[in-house]
Amino acid sequence: MLTKTKKQRIIKGVKKHETDTGSAEVQIGLLTRRIEELTSHLKKHKKDNHSRRGLLAMVSDRQKQMNYLQKRSPKRFNSLMKKLSLKKRA
Repeated sequence: MLTKTKKQRIIKGVKKHETDTGSAEVQIGLLTRRIEELTSHLKKHKKDNHSRRGLLAMVSDRQKQMNYLQKRSPKRFNSLMKKLSLKKRA
């Protein structure tokens, strides 16, 4: 689960300005962390199909956010990919 301190640490790492809490970068960062946590949960609990459905929804949402950011600002997109150590999809 994403605690308040973990969330603040993620936001601090990717925010654009001091009061930024909802930009595409922040949303992608938070989704990435939630996806990582849920992935590790599903490795232990292989039959948890309800959580798997939520994971797929989060992955889809993150992909939409990434596509938006890549179209709007490729420079910000590339720097975010390096910060979060994500790979570009083909």
